[in-house]
Amino acid sequence: MKKIFVINGGQKFGHSGGRFNKTITDTTVSFFENQPGFEVKYTDINEPYDALEEVNKYVWADVIIYHTPIWWFQVPHGLKKYIDVVFTEGHAKGIYHSDGRKAENPTVNYGTGGMLHGRQYMVTSSWNAPKEAFTLPNEFFKETSVDDGPLFGFHRMNAFTGMTPISGLHFHDVEKNADIARDIKIYKTHLTKNFVDNTQEHEYLLNSNN
Repeated sequence: MKKIFVINGGQKFGHSGGRFNKTITDTTVSFFENQPGFEVKYTDINEPYDALEEVNKYVWADVIIYHTPIWWFQVPHGLKKYIDVVFTEGHAKGIYHSDGRKAENPTVNYGTGGMLHGRQYMVTSSWNAPKEAFTLPNEFFKETSVDDGPLFGFHRMNAFTGMTPISGLHFHDVEKNADIARDIKIYKTHLTKNFVDNTQEHEYLLNSNN
């Protein structure tokens, strides 16, 4: 049984009702609930949460899936607060024990003190910016990808805990030119490829070697 922890970071604030990320999150939860061999837990950062209980969800899970919009080129303040609160609570309780360095040689091994080794994470993000803003010469992001640019720190944060990434998905131009049906179809295909097909292939290889 593969354990999936889903986090909805689609914050309700200002003109945003968080509807797109709530839809993507609901799709994720429904997808895994309707697939054999998966167990799902879920957190919405807009709802009250207990920090230690959230730590335990990270420790429980095999895969953490984050869904977040991008506001001013960063994750929303509600998701950032959630991470700050939960990861701080997780010190020596399953998320990390130190920054990994030793007093006798403090210049090396930074970022190796995580406690979530063996776990994976995936992130989807939603943008007002079109994808061409990242890919075309002379456009705003100077041909730098979402993962190597705005989400670079987010990925290193998860690496600090010991987790490794599963390829994510980024939804563009969702304010002015949203196509929810198309995006959901693309996303379900992505989930199937990365979880269902990979799981079936892994089980086939295990059975073949027995």
